[in-house]
Amino acid sequence: MLKNYDDRARGCLIFVAACVLPTIVMAAGTDLHVLGIVTAIDAKHLDVKTAKGPVVSVLLNKQVKFKNKSNQKSNDPPVVGDRVIIEATKDDKTKKVSATVVHYSPVKTASPPQ
Repeated sequence: MLKNYDDRARGCLIFVAACVLPTIVMAAGTDLHVLGIVTAIDAKHLDVKTAKGPVVSVLLNKQVKFKNKSNQKSNDPPVVGDRVIIEATKDDKTKKVSATVVHYSPVKTASPPQ
C-alpha cells in the first residue's frame, strides 16, 4: 500500500514539474513591454515616446518580428508616428533594451478635402 502511494506521489510531482517548467522558461524570455509612439526609427534602433514622457531607445536586429495590426501579412517596420507595443528584453550588464516583437498600429492619415 505504501509503495503504491509513493509511486502516485512521484508521478504527480513529475507531472506538476513538467507543466510548470515550460512556463518558467517562456516567462524568462520577455522581460518588459515598451508602449508609446515612434519618434525615430532606423535599421538598428527605434525611439519610443512613452505616455509618461521619457523617450526609450530600443535596439533592433534581424530577428525582430514586426506585426502590423491593420495588415497581418505585412512584415514592414513601423514609421514615425505609429503606436507601438514592443516585447523586449533588457541586458542587465549593458542596460540596453532589445526588441523581440514590435506590434504596431499605423497612423491614419486624413485624406485631403475635395
